[in-house]
Amino acid sequence: MRIKDVILGLMSLALIGAGATLIVTFFVGPGTRGELPSEQEQDFNVPVLEGENTQAPGTVKGPEDTTLALTVPKLEIFNALVPSTTGNDEEALRDYVGIHLDDTGFPWESGSNVYIAGHRLGYPDTASFLAFYGLDNLEKGDEIVLVDADGGVYTYEVSKKSVVSPTDLSVTEPIQGKDVITLQTCTLPDYSQRLVVQAEKAA
Repeated sequence: MRIKDVILGLMSLALIGAGATLIVTFFVGPGTRGELPSEQEQDFNVPVLEGENTQAPGTVKGPEDTTLALTVPKLEIFNALVPSTTGNDEEALRDYVGIHLDDTGFPWESGSNVYIAGHRLGYPDTASFLAFYGLDNLEKGDEIVLVDADGGVYTYEVSKKSVVSPTDLSVTEPIQGKDVITLQTCTLPDYSQRLVVQAEKAA
């Protein structure tokens, strides 16, 4: 009977050790997440516009403070601040859910394409962490809401989802006859493309 107890005890210790190893590997080591490039290694591929965009932001006077508040209920994002900045502003991309891309439209402008980019994985303990992780789960009709600094509310409904190359700047441009918002993140697992969701302003 003692031999059986010793064997069972050793097996229990082995199982506990294996479980601890799995936990450490998941959070620290080269497990499933370790196979993905870190945020520092990935090229996030946010467009950096230098005159390519045909949008003319500022043609309609809006709030002096251009910071927007973003709500995407399906992603559990509520009133998240979104500053306006350039596509290579990694500090803002780290510290916020997303950024509004300079030289794209604002929601108070007719015919605008409000382009917002955010990280798929992001950085732990920051607003960017997993912010747009579920972006590919958005479906036609899902709601996206922007609020400007003066309290103006703009509601959009998802109309289109696509994957584009990092060199495709057409997704940043206005769409004739429509007011849209575009949300962008990277594709998984290799971050090589852009996942883009567009939504049209609700009537």
